[in-house]
Amino acid sequence: MLRLALLFLVVSLIAALLGFGGIAFASAEIAKVIFFIFLVLFVVALLGGLMSRPSDVV
Repeated sequence: MLRLALLFLVVSLIAALLGFGGIAFASAEIAKVIFFIFLVLFVVALLGGLMSRPSDVV
């Protein structure tokens, strides 16, 4: 998912360099949304891993 966000970021930068402002803006917004979804899923997985640890670890 992070690769997809980076891909949209690259597409946005290339479109901006070539003068396609609307496409660049849309690609940047998609990249932001995908990145924030990635962050939320990462935090959920991190918390799930911490909560599933056995409590008798010495």
